[in-house]
Amino acid sequence: MPGTNPQPILRAENVKTYFPAYSGSFSKKICSYTKAVDGITLEIKPGETLGLVGESGCGKSTLARTILRLAPITSGSVYYNGLDIAKMGGKELRALRKEFQIVFQDPYASLNPRMTVRSILAEPLLEHKIVTKDKLNEELANLMSMVGLSKKMFNKFPHEFSGGQRQRIAIARALSLRPKILVADEPVSALDVSIQAQILNLISNLQKQMNLSLIFISHNMSVVRYICSKVAVMYSGKIVEMAKTRDIFENPQHPYTETLLKSIPVPDPLHKQSAVI
Repeated sequence: MPGTNPQPILRAENVKTYFPAYSGSFSKKICSYTKAVDGITLEIKPGETLGLVGESGCGKSTLARTILRLAPITSGSVYYNGLDIAKMGGKELRALRKEFQIVFQDPYASLNPRMTVRSILAEPLLEHKIVTKDKLNEELANLMSMVGLSKKMFNKFPHEFSGGQRQRIAIARALSLRPKILVADEPVSALDVSIQAQILNLISNLQKQMNLSLIFISHNMSVVRYICSKVAVMYSGKIVEMAKTRDIFENPQHPYTETLLKSIPVPDPLHKQSAVI
């Protein structure tokens, strides 16, 4: 509603994820640390889209995985609706797992090649008791329709689909648990340019329909400008600049941000191309 300022659904405070390096192949002596995430603080509100941008190896994916507790937290806190999930474990953490879901870069690698689409989508629904068995087929059909696929595809295996279709299945699986936060980790970079816009529009539309908080990881600044409301620029494990998307693109404050923006390809007006977005 106009004038409201909702509380963050997620807040990370001084989060660090360090990976030890050992002095020898069989040594247990730590000689140094790789500071993949180095003291990051950020927040995301309900329905907001936060873009994490930066070159490969800057810590974007590690940060997202740390927030989701898929990577270890060396120190710091991650609050979800006021609960510090950095201190959770066991059943307590498992109960919250369905609130956070992730869509990976490579849809083929993220889908079990030995399972049919029906089994892939049914597994999380049954595991988390989202629906009863008598309602399962109806829910599966709804999920397929939601991502623009037909239930006639239920008995096919991942290798029988195109890259774009596989990513749609991965999105359906992630959203089957009705999460509050979705991480999209380079979700279109492995797809043909002609398919990228379709998947981006699908993610954007579903986010609005479900009021999802979206963390969108990408090195493609054009894509980030299209889909994100706020952008955090990462460099060497740190956030060097964070602002509204428009401010980042029109008035960057950090030299590294300026470098990223200069890397955006400028279309050749004499060369006719299909638009990515």
